[in-house]
Amino acid sequence: MNVAISERRIETERLILRPFAPEDAQAMYDNWASDSEVTKFLTWSAHQSVAETRAVLADWVGAQALEWAIVPKDMGVPAGSIGVVRDGGDEVEVGYCLSRACWGKGYVPEALRALLGWLFAHGVRRAFAKHDADNPNSGRVMQKAGMRFLEARVVETRHGPRDFAVYVIDAPVRE
Repeated sequence: MNVAISERRIETERLILRPFAPEDAQAMYDNWASDSEVTKFLTWSAHQSVAETRAVLADWVGAQALEWAIVPKDMGVPAGSIGVVRDGGDEVEVGYCLSRACWGKGYVPEALRALLGWLFAHGVRRAFAKHDADNPNSGRVMQKAGMRFLEARVVETRHGPRDFAVYVIDAPVRE
């Protein structure tokens, strides 16, 4: 999906989803990337330094990755990330993570609904997301965003094989 960075800003009632910038490294590191509780079920481990976070952001910015900073309007700085983790053209997989300080506020379902709407408007036909079976809160996020359970699957992770639940949502039919 080739969409100009300037066209990637998404706004909801409480959030701004925007492409990451190099200057987001400190907030990303402080707010979630260095927190092993946040990264516990993710494909990557908690960052050990802000330099590691800077390197990740440099890759995302340089590749124009489909990653958005989740910026609560009342905070004004990134509190999480959401994006396309596997781009299959008209089928994508999405993923997200959020600062522990922001858990339970409904930010991720709001961000996920907004991202799905943006993706569907830009030609995506189907979106998937998956969560570790030991992280049912992530599944509730997917359900709140309108996704439905598709299947259980064993996935090879940095912790070895793990049970995952896969969710899916299809683009609305346009008349």
